[in-house]
Amino acid sequence: MKTQPARDTSRKNHGPQTTAIHGGEPKRHGVNAPVGTPVTRTSTFTFSNTEEMKQWAEGKSKAYIYTRYGNPTLTVAEEKIAALEGAEAAVVTASGMAAISSALLGALKAEDELISTAQLYGGTYRLMRDVFPDMGIKVHHVEADLAGIEKLVTRKTKVLYVETPTNPTLRLVDLNKAIAFAKNHNLISIVDNTFATPVLQQPLSMGYDMVVHSATKYLGGHSDLIAGAAAGSKHWMDRVRHMVICLGGSMDPETAYLLIRGMKTLGLRVKKQGENAMAVAKFLEKHPKVERVHYPGLPSHADHALAERQMRGFGSMLAFDVKGGLDAARRFCDHVQLFLLAASLGGVESLVVLPIYTSHYNMSKEELRRAGVAPGTVRVSVGLEDADDLIADLEQALA
Repeated sequence: MKTQPARDTSRKNHGPQTTAIHGGEPKRHGVNAPVGTPVTRTSTFTFSNTEEMKQWAEGKSKAYIYTRYGNPTLTVAEEKIAALEGAEAAVVTASGMAAISSALLGALKAEDELISTAQLYGGTYRLMRDVFPDMGIKVHHVEADLAGIEKLVTRKTKVLYVETPTNPTLRLVDLNKAIAFAKNHNLISIVDNTFATPVLQQPLSMGYDMVVHSATKYLGGHSDLIAGAAAGSKHWMDRVRHMVICLGGSMDPETAYLLIRGMKTLGLRVKKQGENAMAVAKFLEKHPKVERVHYPGLPSHADHALAERQMRGFGSMLAFDVKGGLDAARRFCDHVQLFLLAASLGGVESLVVLPIYTSHYNMSKEELRRAGVAPGTVRVSVGLEDADDLIADLEQALA
């Protein structure tokens, strides 16, 4: 049977930073209780007799058997994410794409149809474009404003999938409008909550069935792990876990430990990074070599009012279009000194990247247009450095 210490599952109404520290952790009062989360570094677990093994095989026991199925360290990470998202349960995975694909495949089968926002992380878009058709799953795309979505519904439609804010141009989907549509048509609703994090929005509280994360990003927060997560009801998380077990996208206990440690500073990081992003966005908006800044915290952003209603902050991702197109964007990226030229996002280090060469590679001009990506679009992940230093680096790189 499971032998880890009992956990406090009362889910008290703590703030997000308190939850990030204490959620999912074993009770740590008393003599010799470790403050840090133990790492259960094992592939397999013992039974004391064959009757216990039989109980597990019949689904009557929650015992650990093999880390692909579950592990005490993974359980802490899962319960912490569930607490942050206000979910009944959560599942951690080997990558963000493992979480996204497991959630979608847990809800879809051959001949089903899916409606998804067109502005997506490139990996998700390519999954839907290149893999799902071979599995007999048809995908319909809709713009972030959901215009014309009613025309896309058929009797085969099973899932609505949205990403908000979107990658990389930070458009927002009206979550109230989207969930009303999903419920009206009895669709399973999934939100990619990577950019916002549960600190800034909690779609499950609005009635969504599942949220997914690339936990590599803000949840981990230090650019030192690859991980994913899904959260939702026990029913849907059982489906996601089944997909993870069958397809093999399971998390390693060492990664789970790093993820747990990273999440403990989530609230502090999100707050400070958002402050830095606002300062950077305001600087860029006034720069003569910048054509447009995509940041929902700016009143000039098309979804600024929606962001104020829907989120508890504007986040630390932004993008901007450099005057002069791709050549000018490349010159800028080649001259940054403090910012790092690297893919991914959400870590303590500030990063810049050209989406057409990274997250949105291998896309046609029409696909890039629909995603809002121009040749001169630069995506920026704002970190925890001093804002003045970041602005000074941007200034010299744009000179």
